[in-house]
Amino acid sequence: MRTVFMVAEKPSLAQSIAKILSKGSCSSRKGLNGACSVHEYTGSFMGQNVRFKMTSVCGHVMSLDFIGKYNNWDKVDPAELFSKAPTEKKEANPKLNMVKFLQVEAKGCDYVVLWLDCDKEGENICFEVLDAIQPLMNKSYGNDCTVYRAKFSSITDTDICNAMNRLGEPNRNEALSVDARQELDLRIGCAFTRFQTKYFQGKYGNLDSSLISFGPCQTPTLGFCVERHDKIQSFKPEAYWVIQAKFSKSNSFTEHPLTLDWDRVRVFDRDVGQMFVNMAKTAKEAKVDSVSKKEKAKQRPIALNTVEMLRVASSALGMAPQHTMQIAERLYTQGYISYPRTETTHYPENFDLKGTLKQQANSSFWGETVKALLSEGINRPKKGVDVGDHPPITPMRAASESELGSDGWRLYDYITRHFIATVSPDCKYLQTTISFSIGTESFTCSGKTLISAGYTEVMPWQGIAQEEALPVCERGDTFTVDEIKLLEKQTNPPDYLTEAELITLMEKHGIGTDASIPVHINNICQRNYVTVESGRKLKPTNLGIVLVHGYYKIDADLVLPTIRSAVEKLLNLIALGKANFHQVLQHTLDIFKRKFHYFVDSIAGMDELMEVSFSPIAATGKPLSRCGKCHRFMKYIQAKPSRLHCSHCDETYSLPQNGAIKLYKELKCPLDEFELVLWTSGSRGKSYPVCPYCFSNPPFRDMKKGRRLKSFDSQIYLPLVDVDSGPPPSVLIGQHFNILFCMDYFINLNTKPRKVSILIIYYV
Repeated sequence: MRTVFMVAEKPSLAQSIAKILSKGSCSSRKGLNGACSVHEYTGSFMGQNVRFKMTSVCGHVMSLDFIGKYNNWDKVDPAELFSKAPTEKKEANPKLNMVKFLQVEAKGCDYVVLWLDCDKEGENICFEVLDAIQPLMNKSYGNDCTVYRAKFSSITDTDICNAMNRLGEPNRNEALSVDARQELDLRIGCAFTRFQTKYFQGKYGNLDSSLISFGPCQTPTLGFCVERHDKIQSFKPEAYWVIQAKFSKSNSFTEHPLTLDWDRVRVFDRDVGQMFVNMAKTAKEAKVDSVSKKEKAKQRPIALNTVEMLRVASSALGMAPQHTMQIAERLYTQGYISYPRTETTHYPENFDLKGTLKQQANSSFWGETVKALLSEGINRPKKGVDVGDHPPITPMRAASESELGSDGWRLYDYITRHFIATVSPDCKYLQTTISFSIGTESFTCSGKTLISAGYTEVMPWQGIAQEEALPVCERGDTFTVDEIKLLEKQTNPPDYLTEAELITLMEKHGIGTDASIPVHINNICQRNYVTVESGRKLKPTNLGIVLVHGYYKIDADLVLPTIRSAVEKLLNLIALGKANFHQVLQHTLDIFKRKFHYFVDSIAGMDELMEVSFSPIAATGKPLSRCGKCHRFMKYIQAKPSRLHCSHCDETYSLPQNGAIKLYKELKCPLDEFELVLWTSGSRGKSYPVCPYCFSNPPFRDMKKGRRLKSFDSQIYLPLVDVDSGPPPSVLIGQHFNILFCMDYFINLNTKPRKVSILIIYYV
């Protein structure tokens, strides 16, 4: 019996798909790596009985990185990363040992069906899986196809079975476009990040950022936030004047006076405004010039895509974009919503709108609205844009808050209401506008009266607000003017960008994709370039502002969205098979390499801005431990990243992060004479000693920078050697017992071989 090996993108998806295709009759077992299960069952495939093995990966199998020596920040010129530094694919999560797991499970299989997420990243993972397993698959029979791709948009019985019946092939071009983006982001981002991180962290002590990163998408994203900040700072309030008129109708009128809107809106000269007031005051009455009534419609929304979901989640639900996508992914894998990464806002012609709507008929929240729609007939959704990726985001089955949890329910609630609204009638209302004249000046007042709520029944926040009724009048009627006066006001500055506004700008300028937009916003927050204020407004920090101003000063292209937008278009051409992978890669790298060299040569321009906002590293921190070179006290700098700085030697030494540092028993490292410090972290007080110099400059071959020290007390026996005339005990111990070095030793000369009590310090 032949074997069909099937791979999904996540363990939960593999389980759901296997249950649907096997009709619940599959057996399950844990795989080699313990993280992914394997679901097995028998069935029919290509007209023959086969054994199915369904499993998954956990996202990307491989990640792109530089080969070993080019990951050393201290020994590699960042400029080499553009061309000289070779890259290699490494396992994305070595602990999972995913490649070995896939090879063991796929060995001897005859066919493979790839159920990875149906986007460009999913296509890329398809080929990562194939690279791992194809050498171990059975050879094809004649010209038989052995590799298949399943295309689906939701985890429902219908969609999964349809996908199995309409298998296609993985798209190599889309996978290559992802490879190109990965390599560009790696080479460009690492080169700029390494250079500016080392340059500025070595000069300023209070930057409070562990990594001063640059990203081809991340930096323009920050640029939008700083651009708004600059507009706020440069804004100068300007006084203006408006005429306010209030009146009541002769004899009978409503409870409150009616306030009119001046047709001139405002003037910026007080004397001119006062002239208009004086002219209007010559009339004691307001005369009705016209009354118009017009039925209008507030149109129902178009179908929901990822960017709109992110915007609403931030502005209305108060959820960060990154968090929103995590919640949406969970709802998708559990089968509650369709695939949440899509740019399309148009339902396919064969989309089962009624079937999707019927699933919501018993809801206690919107069930009555749904039943009414089904009985009266649903409305044809407004035409959106079909990008050709996935259908819009829709609910796939009914749910309750207890099933989904607080945030999960809030997002599901919005997605469902949005879907119902797309097939509901428009909201209809009556717009009444009354025009008045008071002397030579014209005024108006208007109001809305609801006719039919339409889609706003399920989206009440978009409904027509209840307004005070306008007076019943007709042309020629007069009203007694109660008050007419000139009011002074001021223009207001714009507010800081909200996440929703930033998402809109990123989409408009082609920065990132629907999947990566949340990542870029999250990055500028984590790097301490912006802080999220009340109302999810993004306020740039001093560091974020100085970086953007520095880029503008040296090379505005580094922060403007134009170049990255052009690169994204080239990447899309690769995905469509209209551009060559290598040519796009080389062309883009050549551009940024030239920009990098110019940036390095002109860094003094950014440094001048840094000097104004940040303190020199020598003036930061407090004395802690002695330097092994000059034996003076080094200063401990607690701001991110925490480090030690010797102002006399002008050297900075890295330390382990996210913990407390204190002096360690005043002991010195026998290799370099630097005083040891003790790093402590966590509620349990996890700690270990650190030599600042060894931590930053590994003293032993094949020892990586930043490896931590461990210590233990022990007793060992040295061979029969002359301790008194031979090498120091630390060297002897290291030679004979493969210990790096030791502290605090005591040799008992009365024993043979000599007994040594030591505190051993070693790296792990």
